Amino acid sequence: MNINIGKLLQNRAALMGEKEAFIHKDKRWTFQQMNARANGFAHFLKKQGFSKGDRIAVLCKNNEDFIAVLMGAAKIGVITVVLNWRLQVPELRYIVEHSKVTLVIYDVDFESTIRALQEQVAITDVLSHETVPSLQSIFDENVHEPVYDASNDDVALIMYTSGTTGKPKGVMISHNNLLAAGMGLSQTIDWWEDDRFLMVAPFFHIGGIAPLITNIMCGCTMVLMEAFEPIAAWKIVENAKVTTMMTVPTMLAYLLKTYEVANVDSSSIRNITCGASSVPAPLILGFRQLGIPVQQVYGITEYTGAVTMWKEQMNRDKYDSMGKSIMHGEIAIVDVKSGEMLPAGEVGEISLRGPQVFVGYFENMEATQQVLRNGWYHTGDVGYIDSDGYLYVVDRIKDMIISGGENIYSAELELALSTHPSVADVAVIGIPDEKWGEIPKAYIVAKPGASITEAEIIEFCKGNIASYKAVKEVEFVEQLPRNAVGKLQKHKLKQGVKQQ
Repeated sequence: MNINIGKLLQNRAALMGEKEAFIHKDKRWTFQQMNARANGFAHFLKKQGFSKGDRIAVLCKNNEDFIAVLMGAAKIGVITVVLNWRLQVPELRYIVEHSKVTLVIYDVDFESTIRALQEQVAITDVLSHETVPSLQSIFDENVHEPVYDASNDDVALIMYTSGTTGKPKGVMISHNNLLAAGMGLSQTIDWWEDDRFLMVAPFFHIGGIAPLITNIMCGCTMVLMEAFEPIAAWKIVENAKVTTMMTVPTMLAYLLKTYEVANVDSSSIRNITCGASSVPAPLILGFRQLGIPVQQVYGITEYTGAVTMWKEQMNRDKYDSMGKSIMHGEIAIVDVKSGEMLPAGEVGEISLRGPQVFVGYFENMEATQQVLRNGWYHTGDVGYIDSDGYLYVVDRIKDMIISGGENIYSAELELALSTHPSVADVAVIGIPDEKWGEIPKAYIVAKPGASITEAEIIEFCKGNIASYKAVKEVEFVEQLPRNAVGKLQKHKLKQGVKQQ
């Protein structure tokens, strides 16, 4: 069976073409209309000489243009490189040059960014609604189905990693990967044809792409939100009768904080999924009090999104876990050094196998071979599976601190310190020490108006964590380095230590 994600849209249009599929502000499109737009774009690319394996880049927010471009390009085998619109021009330049794209499709709002990028990179062409030809004229020109020229393990898109450890890597994701991700999601949690899904997780994140594919597979209506703003999101929930959405913890925190102020009817919401990093228990419990279940997902770009999912129906009290494997996936915990599989309860590297595992890193065979070994994807995350089969993520291998021969997990320290009433944000790294090799150091962002000392933090840590693991140094900072989706960039903290 030949799988093409563009054909998913064609099939959905054939099955329920007149159903309202995409809503963006005051605009609405049926599945049939969106498929026609995608076809128009596919024919344009063919006319311009693009063929299977060529790459284009998209600098768009969550809107109807992104969807038409992705689906149209996929039909004829052209690979879409998704650009993170929160990046600065030098960061975008690296991705555009590395992926060797010759065409960039962009939102008009990014006109100045594109002009600055063109001054630094030889981009053959650009397209927006204000160029000649315009995107709209392209979408309208030829709405007939093109000849499909890609399927199965052919690469459909490239998503560049967040670069938490340095230069981002281009994760190549195939048509089969996307299909498997959609099947895994829709067969693990309740995902209904009648759902109205708020697409607020950005499309430059796998947490935005995987739900897009799943919604098309299931025939759901999608409400597109270009940029998250909590009050506006609650208003959309009320007005569009949203039933579910995908968020990251930062979004979830703002939604909970503004719930009473928004004063909306949220009765349509069945659940909210949250991922990208561990979801703090107070958020899950806070939404539980509102009668809105939170589903926690552990996801990785190289696994085309969700690895595991926790929902209340599994075990109401295990909200501190990441849940169980998505359908069609397989998880193993292996010894970090030997690679041997470990039994339940023992901590090791989280390794994954299944049809969701990515093709490889674009033009980076060395990095690909480091993580893809014997059919398994080695995540670099440390965790364990309990006797009931629930996954717990402990830390990143690179963030593990070895002090006096003992393994200290920075994530454990961060979790403990985050419970201090005066701590707004925290990161822990290992710093060199002559006696112990490494010692843990905490970077603390204090809450506004809070008065707190290094000694107080260290004593608080010792009161919650074994003394040998407790932080030994504390530095107070105004903010921590985070990327566009809120992940800590610890390599920047470590670079600061080396430069001192």
